[in-house]
Amino acid sequence: MINNIITKGKAMANNNGRRDFMGKALGGFTALGGLGALYAMKRTWDPLPSVKAAGFTTLNMKEYKEGQLVTEKWRGKPIFVLKQTPATIEKLKKEKPDDLKRLIKVGDAHYTVCIGLCTHLGCIPGFRPEEQDFLCACHGGMYDITAQVTKAPPPRGLDIPPFRIDGEKLVLGEEGPEYKKMLEDGITMPV
Repeated sequence: MINNIITKGKAMANNNGRRDFMGKALGGFTALGGLGALYAMKRTWDPLPSVKAAGFTTLNMKEYKEGQLVTEKWRGKPIFVLKQTPATIEKLKKEKPDDLKRLIKVGDAHYTVCIGLCTHLGCIPGFRPEEQDFLCACHGGMYDITAQVTKAPPPRGLDIPPFRIDGEKLVLGEEGPEYKKMLEDGITMPV
């Protein structure tokens, strides 16, 4: 009788060991399946590579001519790029040295790079090469050659997009040290 009870106990112990193993194996597979499902859900929430790439625009600054405004596009917004002439730089040094801080220096050249939307109501100002300024015809707002407001109603100068200087190239959409310094100094507002 005692042998019979011991034999049944051993059989039950072996049976429990198999159940424990099956439970652990099933739990492990369930956990792996759950992790796989979470990873797949996270991937669907991430932006597509094409969307990520649309946030950056690289401009080769060697291609721009002095005194000629070129309108580029970044995130669907017009970006004004104007390479300054040496005469303009000298004039600014004498008359408005603080406005030089709004210019972006790439190599030896200085550029006005700004979002071409009026900070008053979002109109697109026109560049007047003869006067060396920007005029927003909707409400008469004016900006100088560095895109700093000179006549109200715009509350501030044209915004400068986030940028990073990469050799002779300007990468729009990335915040480099020069852009961060402009933000700290209050030259532009975050876009």
